[in-house]
Amino acid sequence: MRLVRTPFPLLLPLLQTPPLPLLHRCCLSTLLANSSAASHRWLSTDGSTPQPVIGQDSVELLGQSYPRDDYTNVTPRILAKVGRNLHNQSDHPLWLIKERIKAHFYSAYIGRWGNPLFSVHDNLSPVVTVEQNFDSLLIPPDHPSRKRGDNYYLNRQTMLRAHTSAHQRELVRSGLDAFLLAGDVYRRDEIDASHYPVFHQMEGVRLFSDHELFSKVQNGEELSLFESGGRRSPHKQETHSLEAVKLLEFDLKHTLTRLVTHLFGQDVEVRWVDCYFPFTHPSFEMEVRFQGDWMEVLGCGLMEQELLNSAGAGNKVGWAFGLGLERLAMVLYSIPDIRLFWSQDQRFLQQFRVHDIQQPVCFQLLSKYPPLHNDISFWLPEGKDSFAENDFYDLVRSIGGDLVEKVSLVDEFKHPKTGRRSQCYRIIYRHMERTLTQHEVRLVHKRIERTAETELGVQGRY
Repeated sequence: MRLVRTPFPLLLPLLQTPPLPLLHRCCLSTLLANSSAASHRWLSTDGSTPQPVIGQDSVELLGQSYPRDDYTNVTPRILAKVGRNLHNQSDHPLWLIKERIKAHFYSAYIGRWGNPLFSVHDNLSPVVTVEQNFDSLLIPPDHPSRKRGDNYYLNRQTMLRAHTSAHQRELVRSGLDAFLLAGDVYRRDEIDASHYPVFHQMEGVRLFSDHELFSKVQNGEELSLFESGGRRSPHKQETHSLEAVKLLEFDLKHTLTRLVTHLFGQDVEVRWVDCYFPFTHPSFEMEVRFQGDWMEVLGCGLMEQELLNSAGAGNKVGWAFGLGLERLAMVLYSIPDIRLFWSQDQRFLQQFRVHDIQQPVCFQLLSKYPPLHNDISFWLPEGKDSFAENDFYDLVRSIGGDLVEKVSLVDEFKHPKTGRRSQCYRIIYRHMERTLTQHEVRLVHKRIERTAETELGVQGRY
């Protein structure tokens, strides 16, 4: 759907800008699955918060105790990341990206009293309820994003947020009409140079009343945000008027095009791809051409009216977007490995100490230490759902930590007579700051083999 194919005469003053090219594609809700709900607990910044502890009956985290149950799957290594708040550490590349985005919105969008239109919230606790993380965003009970194998649960009711949108409904309910939200999010995932179980997201939300949306349109007082008896189509929700949808979509895409132009430069090429998210409709992904390739940088869409109704803003309409800070930083600063963001090596951090946050930075690679690889092969336990790759990845990450650069499945085998299946994974080890020895890697690898057998029920073939 092109934004301005058959514009209404009343909308022509605002819809004269040529639309950007748009592709049609269905996608899974991954990027804006930045959306969950928020608890208004704030993180302590005085250093007084006790260290997290996983006890026999409870998990102690950020000064709170959470009873364990059959859903508890957080690990000590993951809990140790809670409270690091890389996006709030001065001169860190994630902080630098966040501040550049914040500065753009502060300067480009000013309220009627001369103050910034968008407020910023970047210190909300990552511990949220399952209802906040999923239900508040209209994510169905059977949606695959809820799986225990993809998330870090403290128990059946509480989890580490899988996206910053977990706070969206509560911030809207508090009366905010325009805000940016940044924070750390947690997902069990594969292991390679661009995936890490803890990463950082930033999102924006903007709501409009009748007057705000139509004030610059000729005879705008005659238009309405809503219509009765409407039908949902690929281009609009059943309750929204077509005029409101066209103006909202235009404002959303114009806002985000200004943002990526600010980040990537005036010559950046942009295109829009239709996609699907449970909490927005219509929904889009923005791609930019970078070094000759199209790259997805964010997801966005018009907020589902049901979500706004539940947040007490049923008389307004709005849009939302979400992006990954690591993804932007890796591209803009040429950072090759996502593990580097957790490095405390001053050779890395000092490269991002700049006098002006808009100053270009090109990361200079640290010494490249050689990798070591070891394979692990095992028979899978019998039963259709008895083994999940993410469980193995999480086990490897828990034991090997940031020594593990990548884990990849290199071979699968099914016994022709018994039907038993085996898999072989290659684990690549590389330290970011020194050379590893085969002896120390072998000690880690042996522990992974033993733990995989006891905890995952596999049978080693080594």
